[in-house]
Amino acid sequence: MSLNDAHAFAFSLATTLMAAIIIFQAGDGTLSVTPASEYDGEMDAIVHEIDPFAP
Repeated sequence: MSLNDAHAFAFSLATTLMAAIIIFQAGDGTLSVTPASEYDGEMDAIVHEIDPFAP
């Protein structure tokens, strides 16, 4: 997934679920998106966090 696609998907998911979403880079270089409450990977792998409640 490209970075632009990941941001669009994460923003859509965050506003739909009203939950914080993490964009992270896997070991093979691909980007993925998951709810922050379900992420248990390395903090260094996080590319961006989208919080729908942030001002």
